[in-house]
Amino acid sequence: MPVFRYEAVDAAGNTVRSTITADSRDAVIQRMRELRYHPVDIAVVTSEGGKMASINARFQGVKLKELVVFTRQFSTMIDAGMTILKSLDILAAQTKNSFFRETIQGVKLDIASGLSLADALAKHPRVFNDLYVNMIRAAEIGGILDVILQRIAGYLENEQEIRTKIKSAMMYPCVVFAFALLMTIGIVFFVLPQFKTIFAGLVGEDYKLPVLTTVLLNSGATARQYWWFPILVIIGVVTAWKMVGRTESGRLKLDSFKLKIPIVGDLVLKISVARVCRTLATLLASGVSILRCLEIVEATAGNAVIANAIRQARTAVHGGERICEPLAQSGIFPLMTTQMVQVGEETGRLDEMLNKVAVFYEEEVDAMIKGLTSLIEPIMIVGLGGFVGFVAVAVLKPIYDVLETMQQQK
Repeated sequence: MPVFRYEAVDAAGNTVRSTITADSRDAVIQRMRELRYHPVDIAVVTSEGGKMASINARFQGVKLKELVVFTRQFSTMIDAGMTILKSLDILAAQTKNSFFRETIQGVKLDIASGLSLADALAKHPRVFNDLYVNMIRAAEIGGILDVILQRIAGYLENEQEIRTKIKSAMMYPCVVFAFALLMTIGIVFFVLPQFKTIFAGLVGEDYKLPVLTTVLLNSGATARQYWWFPILVIIGVVTAWKMVGRTESGRLKLDSFKLKIPIVGDLVLKISVARVCRTLATLLASGVSILRCLEIVEATAGNAVIANAIRQARTAVHGGERICEPLAQSGIFPLMTTQMVQVGEETGRLDEMLNKVAVFYEEEVDAMIKGLTSLIEPIMIVGLGGFVGFVAVAVLKPIYDVLETMQQQK
């Protein structure tokens, strides 16, 4: 479907410039009439022959950092007294991501057509999730859009910070592993075949190679012959994992397995608990009802086991119970979490207590990641050194034997 760039004059006499996706130029004009715009200029930006560019833009997606910047700037503009339409117009103009720019422009057109901001954002779930939409809806009801946007921006910034820490911590081990893998491939496929020829020429066919050398050469020959087998295994495991994860029962089993993995399971649990507490606290502070909060938290938990516990808590709360009781009965949430939730419910400061729990577990996650990184680095270095040492001994031992034999013959 073609994309048109238009310039028009609205009912107040202001000039409006944006883009719109439509079947034809007549459809654009009809859309202008619905918005009570007087079209001045309409031009095709992406024709039928340029569909690939539009498809690539849609696959581009929106990064969390871009959404954080958008939300923070949107909040500042609303706080300064700027209208929503004018704010979105400016934000769309300065956004470099073409897909995000089209999304903002679509939101602006929907608002100009009479939709609320929350309903307009809800039409773009790839960019604005349930948490974002429901907080905006609560903000529109309470008339505190700038405040809620600031809370959303804070929440997203915190989420981005956690992701950045995890990526930074895993960068060095991943580089070392990639280097070790490339070195192994180079030795197996390029170096070992040359050494086998050299050994045959030096010692002859009757010489029995040392055990380490024989193991190394045979392993290299097997790897070169069946190089496709590890790739096939990886593809099979990934495919099976995804297929099992598509079913509700399979996803529950996989997520339960993740939580039982030593060290890693504890890290996954703490990340999920921190996210649940931070999301629930943000929603409660924004005025969203507790049942709706739990519904959104369930959808954004990131782990089927924890989502199931949240679902049970929502059912219990709907029946008149407190949140802390079903959370404690689930056996998933740590004791400190349920106790803090209980204190928050008794004092009427649940959102504050949840924020404290989130901060505590985020710090725990940060400490665990640093500890795991400091542990992984020496293990990988020792493993890499051991492999290099094994190759060196296996290669040098027959050479040393040949030299020793030559000296004895003299």
